[in-house]
Amino acid sequence: MKMKIERHAFPYKKPFVITGYTFTTSETIRVILEKDGFIGRGEALGIGSNGDTDESMSKQLEEIARNIKDGITSEEVQDLLPFGGARNALDCALWDIKAKRAGKSIWRLLNIKPKPLATVATISIQSPSEMAAEALEYSKYNNLKIKLSADEPIAVLEAIRAARPDAALIVDVNQGWSFDELEHYIPYAHKLGIKMIEQPLAREGDEELEGFKSIVPLGADESCRDSSEYEICAKRYDVINIKLDKCGGLTDALNIIKLANEDGKGLMVGNMCGSSLSMAPSYVVGQFCQYIDIDGPLFLKNDVDDGLEYQDGGIVSLPEQKLWG
Repeated sequence: MKMKIERHAFPYKKPFVITGYTFTTSETIRVILEKDGFIGRGEALGIGSNGDTDESMSKQLEEIARNIKDGITSEEVQDLLPFGGARNALDCALWDIKAKRAGKSIWRLLNIKPKPLATVATISIQSPSEMAAEALEYSKYNNLKIKLSADEPIAVLEAIRAARPDAALIVDVNQGWSFDELEHYIPYAHKLGIKMIEQPLAREGDEELEGFKSIVPLGADESCRDSSEYEICAKRYDVINIKLDKCGGLTDALNIIKLANEDGKGLMVGNMCGSSLSMAPSYVVGQFCQYIDIDGPLFLKNDVDDGLEYQDGGIVSLPEQKLWG
């Protein structure tokens, strides 16, 4: 099997702001596998807090190039690479080429009857009035995801709720609150009809959530990177956000789904603002999720060819096989 690694930068339409970070470009790597005339592709951005960069991910893959040349399975990749972007790009490329060599869609391979998904549209951190105005701009999206910090979060939510009384709202704090702040804000969030609060506390400081009962469901993002961290997170959170760039691809994502289904936990599929090539395997994960966040291409000036279509209501078209899977 031949492997090629490419780097692709996707500039954003405008800066994207979360707690502690501002992003202007998605720096991606693309793994392209070829065997017997068939080609499989996978894209990854990695996790910055994990030290992933396009350079470091490329280096990880180059170090196992011999294994890939000799032929490798998705199961073997789990042992060769740690969770993160490099494993994600390779794992998703392997699933893609497996489907193409078998002459089957990813849906047939996994015995899934796909359903259309309705994604959130994400609003990054700005002033309350600016975020409310953006909520109106996303009027065709029924579901909104609101990025919050500790800077007047209730004022933000009140402004957005006034602008979009019809929308289902979830919020993402990206580790930006203390436990005391969370306790203080939960009643306001409940009153405003917030469906879920994602990652309110720091990854290394969420022990207080064990045994804590919130009237608004709490979701784990940074706190649950891959399936090895599921067990402890299940004691602290109601919802697990699966991101392929965190867990290292579709193979481990399916493991998390199995664990969560056994526990009756809620699931969310998230993204790191990649192109439609990143969103396509996430579409598979979304089939098992109550919360759908695959809006990455909306932030990019340009998407890949044969990309996903974003329609009224936030409905996202099924990935075409020539894109992935």
